[in-house]
Amino acid sequence: MEEMEEELKCPVCGSFYREPIILPCSHNICQACARNILVQTPESESPQSRRASGSGVSDYDYLDLDKMSLYSEADSGYGSYGGFASAPTTPCQKSPNGVRVFPPAMPPPATHLSPALASVPRNSCITCPQCHRSLILDDRGLRGFPKNRVLEGVIDRYQQSKAAALKCQLCEKAPKEATVMCEQCDVFYCDPCRLRCHPPRGPLAKHRLVPPAQGRVSRRLSPRKVSTCTDHELENHSMYCVQCKMPVCYQCLEEGKHSSHEVKALGAMWKLHKSQLSQALNGLSDRAKEAKEFLVQLRNMVQQIQENSVEFEACLVAQCDALIDALNRRKAQLLARVNKEHEHKLKVVRDQISHCTVKLRQTTGLMEYCLEVIKENDPSGFLQISDALIRRVHLTEDQWGKGTLTPRMTTDFDLSLDNSPLLQSIHQLDFVQMKASPPVPATPILQLEDCCTHNNSATLSWKQPPLSTVPAEGYILELDDGNGGQFREVYVGKETMCTVDGLHFNSTYNARIKAFNKTGVSQYSKTLVLQTSEDTDSEEQTVPFPVPSERLPLRRMSPFSSTLNLQPSFPRRAYFDFRSSPHQLSLHSSLQSLNAPVDIKKLLAVAWFAFDPGSAHSDIIFSNDNLTVTCSSYDDRVVLGKTGFSKGVHYWELTVDRYDNHPDPAFGVARIDVMKDVMLGKDDKAWAMYVDNNRSWFMHNNSHTNRTEGGITKGATIGVLLDFNRKTLTFFINDEQQGPIAFENVEGLFFPAVSLNRNVQVTLHTGLQVPDFYSSRASIA
Repeated sequence: MEEMEEELKCPVCGSFYREPIILPCSHNICQACARNILVQTPESESPQSRRASGSGVSDYDYLDLDKMSLYSEADSGYGSYGGFASAPTTPCQKSPNGVRVFPPAMPPPATHLSPALASVPRNSCITCPQCHRSLILDDRGLRGFPKNRVLEGVIDRYQQSKAAALKCQLCEKAPKEATVMCEQCDVFYCDPCRLRCHPPRGPLAKHRLVPPAQGRVSRRLSPRKVSTCTDHELENHSMYCVQCKMPVCYQCLEEGKHSSHEVKALGAMWKLHKSQLSQALNGLSDRAKEAKEFLVQLRNMVQQIQENSVEFEACLVAQCDALIDALNRRKAQLLARVNKEHEHKLKVVRDQISHCTVKLRQTTGLMEYCLEVIKENDPSGFLQISDALIRRVHLTEDQWGKGTLTPRMTTDFDLSLDNSPLLQSIHQLDFVQMKASPPVPATPILQLEDCCTHNNSATLSWKQPPLSTVPAEGYILELDDGNGGQFREVYVGKETMCTVDGLHFNSTYNARIKAFNKTGVSQYSKTLVLQTSEDTDSEEQTVPFPVPSERLPLRRMSPFSSTLNLQPSFPRRAYFDFRSSPHQLSLHSSLQSLNAPVDIKKLLAVAWFAFDPGSAHSDIIFSNDNLTVTCSSYDDRVVLGKTGFSKGVHYWELTVDRYDNHPDPAFGVARIDVMKDVMLGKDDKAWAMYVDNNRSWFMHNNSHTNRTEGGITKGATIGVLLDFNRKTLTFFINDEQQGPIAFENVEGLFFPAVSLNRNVQVTLHTGLQVPDFYSSRASIA
């Protein structure tokens, strides 16, 4: 039962629950700890003020913390644990498990009730320390939460079953053995903690301290409290409301909010839920038993792996050392040849130096002698020897010109070591299988009749050659970046059809496919050239081929994403032509002629798309061919569009079909790996505008800016304009721009995105032109 102990401890104080209450999010908390983390909300956000204003609210309103901006100096529109206006300077503390705890902003007034049951400040708010969901308390305060009597009973039985000595509940590190227990505080103390936390003076002097064993007995003998209705404290629970999934009393059925709900007998539902829980536990028990057996198997494998690894490493080291010895011997032989060549080159160059030196000395002597002869003034004597000297000078000059001044040896070594085969062999050095491996599979063949492009998506289909006898275990589809860059893997698997989403509009991509098995990979197929759409209102310019729509291709959400979803894809008609190169096939979607006068609307890409169930949160509910979405949860959930954008100007709209209780839906764009279980814009993967019935904010990476007056109601239209030419993101409400340009320097691949909860339903409208005033403004710019 020691594994269960974490389930029995309060997430705030880290100790066993004392008088636990159940929050609407189904998490538990000590009643005293709940009072410690209460904060006060603005008067305008209280349930009473909302009822006075006529807006319908439940007994416990979930509080989106952006409402705190009414009293926030920075007016960011969003809050956190440390950002409540009621106690901006109150230091927060940390519980033993790291949860941030806020002490009360002021000491509670004197009362005859225990501190946990004393009245709470008016307009208080509490945030669950586990799921961080916030809600505003009504007039009942903490008494409006049901007591978890079952949890109290489990804790009592658990503590009684522990035979070890009771430990101090306040020791920070290793708990010491408890020496006393305070009956009023219901806490076990060791001597140091008692002196530090429970001194025998002041009001604590009247507390009764007993030995730990006696305290355990008094705990066990304390009478179990009867569970009463939270709305009618004098009535016991007698029925179970099926719609609200909670016990109720007779008075709730007669005059309360459960009067029109379906109810059943409390005992019958108790037995039914116990039976359901037991059945669920049976399946979980089987899984736990299998997990234990699997762990034993894994531990045995660890030992066997360690033994095999030592043996195999020794064999591998011996083989590699033999290769290194052979390489060193060959290295010595090659070095000897290099040294021989070195000595030969030096001998030739030195001989030429010696020869040229002697020749130069002779030439210099002849030149000096001729100069002295020229100085003589005897004409007859000069003429007697001048002819002979002239012939000697010309002869000597001719001797220097016959390659004498050309080196007989180059400084470069004419030896070239071809190590590429050896390096290739080293790189291919691998472990052979114990049995003969089959050959690699044959090169796949692209099936052009099934290939197509639509908007910024491309669908490719391939197959093995008909006469191939070697099966393929899978295929690798590679795509370049649309600019003639390097190929990247976009799909690896067994399917023979794949749809790649999120490509650039009006771009040319190269695609190729290869097969693989345990032996290796095949050669690449012929390269297929893909041209994505520029405009959906286009004219057919090439020969059409029919495209079957009954197949189920594998849809790739982004060419560089790691997410794969198996979804039906029904490609529209595509158009092909063949280029003159025998190694490339060309696939074009229809294009529109741009010979007409320049119009910015016609130059912008228009895309038709819907919401993507494959990448959405599981709580999102789809309808209307995935164009309408809502949510089953009170928490915000994110859903993305199927089409990603990275170039051009794109505009789409969302109409609000249902808007209850003033939620804060968010609209914008996001990366494919955005967090799906929080409001859009909470992380650094989304850029959004979230809006309520009165005002809006822009949010990115949990940073809130540009609060703007004007909100939404049922029937409102929200427009999103993504302009990659200007690198901006702009929002509209009912055809009017909402605030300034929301975000600038927008670059990369973005998907349309929405976050909402169960109080909102929206419908997506795509294939729209940009607003007229934006088109004219862009034309002027």
